[in-house]
Amino acid sequence: MQKQIKSALISVFYKDNLENIVKALGQQGVTIYSTGGTQKFIEDLGVKCVAVEDLTAYPSILGGRVKTLHPKVFGGILARRDNPQDLEQLAQYEIPEIDLVIVDLYPFEETVKSTTEEQSIIEKIDIGGVSLIRAAGKNYKDVVIVASKDQYGSLEQVLVEGKGATTLDQRRHFAAKAFEVCAHYDTAIASWWLRNEEEKDYFQLSVPQGQVCRYGENPHQKGVFFGNLSELFDKLHGKELSYNNLVDVDAAMQLIAEFTETTFAVIKHTNVCGIASRANLSEAWEAALAGDKESAFGGVLACNKVVDAATAQSINEIFFEILIAPGFEPAALEILQAKKNRILLLQKQPLKPAHMFKNVLNGVLVQDNDEGSYKEWNDTGAQPATDAQRADLEFANIVCKHLKSNAIALVKDRQLVGKGCGQTSRIDALRHAIEKAKQFNFSLEGAAMASDAFFPFDDCVRIAKAEGINAVIQPGGSIRDADSINFAKENGMVMIVTGMRHFRH
Repeated sequence: MQKQIKSALISVFYKDNLENIVKALGQQGVTIYSTGGTQKFIEDLGVKCVAVEDLTAYPSILGGRVKTLHPKVFGGILARRDNPQDLEQLAQYEIPEIDLVIVDLYPFEETVKSTTEEQSIIEKIDIGGVSLIRAAGKNYKDVVIVASKDQYGSLEQVLVEGKGATTLDQRRHFAAKAFEVCAHYDTAIASWWLRNEEEKDYFQLSVPQGQVCRYGENPHQKGVFFGNLSELFDKLHGKELSYNNLVDVDAAMQLIAEFTETTFAVIKHTNVCGIASRANLSEAWEAALAGDKESAFGGVLACNKVVDAATAQSINEIFFEILIAPGFEPAALEILQAKKNRILLLQKQPLKPAHMFKNVLNGVLVQDNDEGSYKEWNDTGAQPATDAQRADLEFANIVCKHLKSNAIALVKDRQLVGKGCGQTSRIDALRHAIEKAKQFNFSLEGAAMASDAFFPFDDCVRIAKAEGINAVIQPGGSIRDADSINFAKENGMVMIVTGMRHFRH
């Protein structure tokens, strides 16, 4: 079912790379209809063009809001070429067949990003363009529809190779892409209108231009990332980010966004295995690495200060996959680029997503991002926390928030010295954290402990006390909170109850 293109309607906002298409159509003797700026663009190329106003005998009205909304335009697009009655009506009303429609949409998303002035945004809600795209897509058996500048290259190839003729499969492909463009556009508009609504009736999310990963979580799985990484960082060096890389980078960036003082973190399989805050970046790195030198191998590193040459030299001594930083001194960059595949990411802005998504069963779970560290600061133990204890407890609580549940974080002098995560019981998480601390020769005397959820019994605080831990932070909420609180009071321990749980499954 090849169809020769004999007439075309072209009315676009973006004219980049359109020149070759217009010239090809002109050379093939195609009658071109157009409007406004697009008409001038075509005529400036020396290609003949018929004004849509001449076709409809109506001018563009309402400040350009109505240009193509007319039966002589839509009739020519929607008429079924194998339907005698349709063809009779085209002849009766002197409506020309239109075989090709090249129409894009007003830049709504770009306008939303550039202004908050409501009327300017509303004026970028396209009416005629969407209608033309839908009409041409619906009649794909007879009409070619190109709805985005991203499709100009494909159309040019078809015009050249087919000498102005298209196949049914080609027209179907262009129609599918066109409806995809409309769906994304409508989703963007709906999201803007509903931006202040707490509850929405539909789950709507449309992200264009997926980036194919080398593979998914495992080599036998396909993986695609939908998003704009360039908004968050510039990749300065290294191989392409894989599916697992992106998951770990997300975890690292969410964690490091919690800290303002100089902090370095090491992430492995989305869990932090080393993190510390210090007076300078080099010291923060050394302390973070000391937390678990084994797990740091092949990890993802993140910091919140510019990487200097001394720190880079120290980092360069171990194997790691990725380093994320807000800046790199030239000398540091030279050192770190010595290894070909190592990925260096220059972070442009903090990662603070408003929502979290997870696919479960045959649907999607959506929740607010886990903002904040504690709701209350209730000293319920033997005495209030000292300034030093409070600093460690706050640090531990943030780290614990970013570990998989059940989770325990042990901290001393704003350094993670032991952690247990992803355990089926809280007491197992604590045992694992203690074992990790002892593995790397950390003394737990005077350390702080954080738990992502309440203690159902007093066993954890008893074990903590026996190891020398003297300060604990936990959300509370158990019917047996008193057991842990009373033990803390009786044994000279600090116990902070926050009223904010941090499960992470």
